[in-house]
Amino acid sequence: MNDTHLRFPALWVPRPGPAESVELSLADLPDYDVVVEVAYSTINYKDALAVTARGPICRRHPIVCGIDLAGTVYSSRSPDWSAGQEVLVNGFGLSETEWGGYSGYAAMKPEWLVARPQGLTLERTMGVGTAGYTAALCVQRLIDHGVQPGAGEVLVTGATGGVGSFAILLLSFLGYRVVAVSGRPQLADYLRGLGAAEVIDRAALDRPPRPLEREKWSAAVDCVGGGTLACALAQTRYGGIVAACGLAGSADLPASVMPFILRGVTLAGIDSVMAPLPPRQAAWALLGRALAERDSDEVYQTASLAEVPDLCHALLDNRLHGRTIVDLRA
Repeated sequence: MNDTHLRFPALWVPRPGPAESVELSLADLPDYDVVVEVAYSTINYKDALAVTARGPICRRHPIVCGIDLAGTVYSSRSPDWSAGQEVLVNGFGLSETEWGGYSGYAAMKPEWLVARPQGLTLERTMGVGTAGYTAALCVQRLIDHGVQPGAGEVLVTGATGGVGSFAILLLSFLGYRVVAVSGRPQLADYLRGLGAAEVIDRAALDRPPRPLEREKWSAAVDCVGGGTLACALAQTRYGGIVAACGLAGSADLPASVMPFILRGVTLAGIDSVMAPLPPRQAAWALLGRALAERDSDEVYQTASLAEVPDLCHALLDNRLHGRTIVDLRA
């Protein structure tokens, strides 16, 4: 980091409160082995909470916001990475305990980086972002459990959300028959366009479950929690698996042990923040294969770093739709 003259914009939280624009130099960055010239980031719900201070996301100060980034290695003291390689980072405490991606340059630990997957541009990886990456972790967990296409229907709850949408797309790409659960009937055609074979109303699962219900699903991806997750477990077939990654409905689990001890059902928790490198690589490789020749199914808009605070407020006020890619070069 000898280029002390190099200065670049960033969005950081210097003290508890909303994020502020700042100009940094390479000398200001944490002393980690790889420096990435950031090309793109994105705006997630967690980003919006951190930037606006409407949620307790940032746990140290000062800290640069942004839980995702994609860019090019600028310099490296690690034998695993060389200048010019295109990489991305998701999670690992970025914007919480580690400086994140809303910065022209970012210093990263070598083990946090994933090489840009074949089939995706750097920009497209941030269009996918943590939502698509989390969905791919869920799908890969079903595959590792031995769930085969043709063995039965796979349920996806919270289907119109980012994770649910990508889960449908990936499962359909792999040949699974997907049943999507949604409370927005006007988006049924959108879900079928992603590959859902059937769309059912969320009221069918958003209720107190019986200890065991009729076996329906070979597996499920749940983004909702609460009664929906409990019902999915009660309806999963013998030896099946439910990958749980969200709590959009509730953090509670009003379930019985019956699905586990009488049907051998597995409840697999999916953590996208601290997942080790092998499942990260597998998840991004799957996304690259599935999306390589497919047009984007979501509406992406591109914004500059200066626009991020207003867009974060808009997201929390339900005035922002689709995915937003932050172009750090703009």
